[in-house]
Amino acid sequence: MNTTRWRTVDIVVAAVVAVAFGVIFYAWDQLWETTSFLTGFPPARAAIAGVWFLPAILGPLILSKPGAGVFTETVAAAISALIGAQWGLLTVLYGLIQGVGGEAPFAATGYRSANLTQAAVGGALAGAGGGYLDLIFYYPTYPPSWRFAQIGIAAASGLLIAGIGGWALTRALARTGVLDRFPSGRERAAVDA
Repeated sequence: MNTTRWRTVDIVVAAVVAVAFGVIFYAWDQLWETTSFLTGFPPARAAIAGVWFLPAILGPLILSKPGAGVFTETVAAAISALIGAQWGLLTVLYGLIQGVGGEAPFAATGYRSANLTQAAVGGALAGAGGGYLDLIFYYPTYPPSWRFAQIGIAAASGLLIAGIGGWALTRALARTGVLDRFPSGRERAAVDA
């Protein structure tokens, strides 16, 4: 059996995750605007960015298929852009880069495993990618220390919120049985047996 081949149910679940997070992203954009008071040290705003990287981790954790993180993150970003994200279509580029970063640790193992370490590293890579794009497009005049902080804080947020949070969310969903048709749900069933 080819475990890397996408089934119809994989596409549907990835699309549902992407659409749900596209809407969440739009709402998170509004929260982001409330952090503009951090003018003394603007890179601190990146501490809440991890929510934007969650689909890049949830896709590979749930599906264990090539392209799952890139698909879910990029489609979520596209949905967010279509419903009015303040950054417009540039949001899609962020989704693509963050999706590649989030998926990289899973791809490195050939999608044979999905564990907390991969999720945490993927979250950090997605965050670092997003933080780097921020420097290119929005903060090119930051002093060097702020540049490192922007990438570092975004990576830490990705590690904690998207990586560890995504892992916990996937485990919680697996315990309900809704993921039984996926590798993440079958792992739960094997442990429970």
